[in-house]
Amino acid sequence: MKALITGARGTVGSVLCQRIEETGGTAIAWDRAIAAPGDTAAARALVERHAPDAIFHLALPSQPTGVENEGYLVNEKWTADMAALAAERGIPFVYASTVMVFTNDNPGPLTPDVEPDETEGYGYFKLTGERTARRANPVARIARLGWQIGHVRGSNNMIDFLEKQFEEHGVIDASTRWMPGTSFLEDTADSLIAVAGMAPGTYHIGGNHEWSFYDIVSALNEIHGNRWTVKPNEDFVCDQRLLDDRLETGRLEGRLPLVQV
Repeated sequence: MKALITGARGTVGSVLCQRIEETGGTAIAWDRAIAAPGDTAAARALVERHAPDAIFHLALPSQPTGVENEGYLVNEKWTADMAALAAERGIPFVYASTVMVFTNDNPGPLTPDVEPDETEGYGYFKLTGERTARRANPVARIARLGWQIGHVRGSNNMIDFLEKQFEEHGVIDASTRWMPGTSFLEDTADSLIAVAGMAPGTYHIGGNHEWSFYDIVSALNEIHGNRWTVKPNEDFVCDQRLLDDRLETGRLEGRLPLVQV
């Protein structure tokens, strides 16, 4: 695979690049200095120069640069440009979306046939991106991701969140009745690569089939030296598991074998 990747320096994008390279492919990070979001002509020139055989659109306006309408440019205009260029070249286009396109009122587990129902905030922002991708490229692949589990703090993943929670509060409160959509970063990256080679459509990438948030935090605590105090509660009741029978995303029990659930 020779893949062109927006958001290549982000939490998921950096691991995706690594996994593509490890499996013998070539990962090309999109250079915004050469082709800024919304610059259709520059985008076309960059795609033609690199001639990728797949495009992954993971970018977010997570670090605002002050450009007017930056959210729209990144999530809609850029998405439309990338999707259309992929369609012209006849190569797979993968748009990374999120479990947050579903509200907490949507009963889980969440499979690709469940209709998204978010109407505001980040979830609606990404849902708009999904629709933009499909309009520009009817054979686009939409990959919905959950909360990512990394191995160290320092980026937008569950470990970072847990470390900060314990530092700030001295305890991590974890619901036994919340089943989050989540997967380890490496497993997410492998599934994204798989999605690029699958039929067009919407895919759910999740490694949690049966674990509560309390189960997950307890298991992570054990493999990270039992340095947190974890307190169970029932404050948040929600099933956000992302399930998809077509994908073999690594299950949590394969990464967290020390805790019985």
